Amino acid sequence: MPERPRPRVLIADDREQNRYVLSRILEGAGFDCTQTGTGIGALEVAETMPDVIILDVRLPDISGYEVCRRIKGSPRTASISVLQISASFVSGDDRVRALEAGADGYLTHPIERMVLVATVRALLRLRTAEVAAREAADQWQSTFDALSEGLALISSEGTFIRWNQAFTQICGPTSQPQVGDDASSFLLNLLGTNEPINSKVWNYSGEFAIGKRSVQLSVNTIEAGVRGQDRIFILNDITDRKLAEYALLTAEKLAATGKLANAIAHEINNPLEALTNLVYLASTSSSVNDIHDLLSRANEELARIARVTKQSLSFHRDSERPIAIDVGTLIAEVISLFERPAAQRRVRLAFDRRQEVNICGFPGQLTQVFANLIRNATEAAPPESDVVIRVRSIRRDGHDGARITIHDCGSGIPEEIREKLFDPFFTTKNLKGSGLGLWVSKTLMTKHHGTIRFRSSQSAGKSGTTFEVYIPNGTLTL
Repeated sequence: MPERPRPRVLIADDREQNRYVLSRILEGAGFDCTQTGTGIGALEVAETMPDVIILDVRLPDISGYEVCRRIKGSPRTASISVLQISASFVSGDDRVRALEAGADGYLTHPIERMVLVATVRALLRLRTAEVAAREAADQWQSTFDALSEGLALISSEGTFIRWNQAFTQICGPTSQPQVGDDASSFLLNLLGTNEPINSKVWNYSGEFAIGKRSVQLSVNTIEAGVRGQDRIFILNDITDRKLAEYALLTAEKLAATGKLANAIAHEINNPLEALTNLVYLASTSSSVNDIHDLLSRANEELARIARVTKQSLSFHRDSERPIAIDVGTLIAEVISLFERPAAQRRVRLAFDRRQEVNICGFPGQLTQVFANLIRNATEAAPPESDVVIRVRSIRRDGHDGARITIHDCGSGIPEEIREKLFDPFFTTKNLKGSGLGLWVSKTLMTKHHGTIRFRSSQSAGKSGTTFEVYIPNGTLTL
């Protein structure tokens, strides 16, 4: 292994005898010494970055106090440890003056050999620790600034301590924090609310808009020793993620609409054929009563077409705000669209609705969720079996809500893919599926503060899958 370089010590003293004695002692203890007899010389050698400077107070050109002040005042040489020595300035006031000028230690002649070596070694350890701490701080700050998430440290008094570059970039040029700024007022100006910092919970998370961008703000509380509890603000720009999610949701809605097109066409074609026949019979009939009867029946077929059209439009175009919804009625409309495709597969849709269950939500989004689940159950069910859809009122986590279950008697979901079922783009239908249906359904249920989960069995004679959707009432505002 290569030998470690000997620590360098500069000895600045106007008396050659003192320089000689100090140099012999320190070189014998393993130091490499350089000597100078002037203050100017000490400043010049200091630029070469010795590890320790032993600086006499009385120098012929510049006071040792002034030399120390200059060394400590320069960013380049400020980290060098300075030990001031003197044979004539030995009072307490002299020591205080030296230390206030920046000296790291002060000794007076005569200086004992062991005291000198121990003091220099202690100063060397101090300098090594300071350099290591400064390097660690620089590395930490570089890492801190390299993060794409914006981070800010808030004191227990609610004021800004420090932050990284990403935090200022996300906040924008008109909302820049300053050390000591009140975090509550800053958030109120930035987000229009100071709830994140005033919240009584240990950790907080929420989504907000800053201009045209979407951001997620997380506030985490940490122990700060004697300061009490500090908080960390984490700002994450989620604009691209939100746009991507919106694109996927829109794509899946269009795909789901396309899958419904066949069922809708059948539902409209049948009453259209009946309507055509009824109008023809009415136009050729000579009996007024028969004409009235035929037109009445034609009106019923027109109402049927209007109902199917309304269902398809409500599926594709949703309300801007949540509205009151009778879950049973909404699901009944979805079932009516799938009865014919299910019948073609010899599968019956059994609807069990015992009471009216009302919630607040977005009907188009809920229609998309239930259409996806009922279609999946219909495709999984074997011929001559039932897909059972049940709607029940339930109370969970202190909220009244609706519990909807959709059960099929299919072969069940293999154990190895159950954890991936709600992942985007995961599908078991190869090219026939987008892999977004269940992921979108879970996303839409999260928007309604609800849940979607399943249980499945592949046991012989008891195979099948049940999906459960829970939608709380009162968590969305009309």
